[in-house]
Amino acid sequence: MIDLVLFDLDDTLHDDTQACLLAGMEAAEEVARARGVDARALADAYAREAATFWHGLTAESLQTQLKGLRESMWERALAAVGIADRALARAVAQRYYELRKKYFSLFPGALELLEEQRARGRRLGILTNGFAETHVEKIALLGLTDAVDATFFADDAGLLKPDPAFFEHACKQLGVAPKHAAMVGDRYDRDIAGALASGMTAIWLNITGESLPPGAPAPHATVTAFSGVGRALETAAARSGNG
Repeated sequence: MIDLVLFDLDDTLHDDTQACLLAGMEAAEEVARARGVDARALADAYAREAATFWHGLTAESLQTQLKGLRESMWERALAAVGIADRALARAVAQRYYELRKKYFSLFPGALELLEEQRARGRRLGILTNGFAETHVEKIALLGLTDAVDATFFADDAGLLKPDPAFFEHACKQLGVAPKHAAMVGDRYDRDIAGALASGMTAIWLNITGESLPPGAPAPHATVTAFSGVGRALETAAARSGNG
């Protein structure tokens, strides 16, 4: 049976990309008004810095404070539009962090799905490469703290998806063998590859329409909208003969 469902957080339970883009643009507009630079160019420069960091995240990165990393990203973004000002980078990074909070919102139906899965007797967890430094607060703001049984942060565990050990660690902590657990996530390279390697059922929330990497094993199900996750979980369970 599927006795445990682990969910990625960012861009799986909520649209983190949109929140970051909107907050980045708002912060950039404030700088533009004060310094006369191109707000779009600044926002785009920061978005590129953030994407490079998160897509290239390594285990070594987990040892660094995210606050300092964000300040450095804004410093480089400001430099891209001709501003060399460390103090301003520090202030904009903090402003961006605060602005982002107002854009946090769950995908429609996310909380209801978690409630439904609990009603089926399944344990629930969040497994994220995010840092506890910021993501504990984010989970609280999204209203998810009490909606799951446990949260697992990369920096706390010293592990990073797609390392199968991270998935196995979460399963062990929640008392469920990987073969009786499922993972729902938006990134094939992090969420799906790691879940499959650990022996879990893998549900790919492929909202952006990415192609399966050549030669990569297919997930147990692929959905293009969050509304399809619940049915995909039940279909996967039924196919195993244990639904």
